[in-house]
Amino acid sequence: MRIAPIAPGTRPELAEHEARITAERGRVSNLYQVLLNSPPIAHGWEQMLSAVRNRSSLSADVRELIILRVAVLNDAPYEFDAHAPIALKEGVSLAAIDHLKVMPFDSHHSAIEAAHHLFTPIQIAALKMTDTMTRDIKVPDALFDSIKGFFNDQQKVDLVATVGAYNMVSRFLEALHVGH
Repeated sequence: MRIAPIAPGTRPELAEHEARITAERGRVSNLYQVLLNSPPIAHGWEQMLSAVRNRSSLSADVRELIILRVAVLNDAPYEFDAHAPIALKEGVSLAAIDHLKVMPFDSHHSAIEAAHHLFTPIQIAALKMTDTMTRDIKVPDALFDSIKGFFNDQQKVDLVATVGAYNMVSRFLEALHVGH
C-alpha cells in the first residue's frame, strides 16, 4: 500500500470512527484503515457508502452486480473479490459473476444484451447504466429513458449514486494500492 494503514485500536482519537465503521461493516477493513489517515474523509466516506450499501432502495442483487461490474471495468480486483461472495449470498449466480469478468465493454451494450440468459431485465438495465457511466461518463437520453420502466425515481438516484460511489471506491483502492 502507498499509505500506511492505521491498525484498529492503535489511535485512541479514532475510536469513535472505528466504532461507527465496525457497526456498519462488521470490521475495519484495509480500505478503512487507510481512510483513517484522514478522519474527516473516513467519516464522510463511511456515511455515504453505508447509505449506498445498507440503505439503498435497489435490490441487493442489482447493487452487487453494479459494484462487481465497476470493479471489472476499473480493473479493481480487491473490490471484486470483496463483493463476489456478497453477490452470491444475494442470489447472483456464479455463472453471472464469472461472466462479468470476461464480458467486454462496448458502448452499444451488445455484450450485456447477449448475456440475457444470465441476467434479469432489470439487472441488464442496471449493467447498461453502469457501463455507460463508468466508461463514457455521460448518459444519453435514450439510455436513461430505457430504465424508466424498471426503476422509480428513488431507485434511479440510488442506481446512479451506487455507480458513482463505487467508481470512487475502485479508483481510491487502485491509486493507493490498497489490497495489493
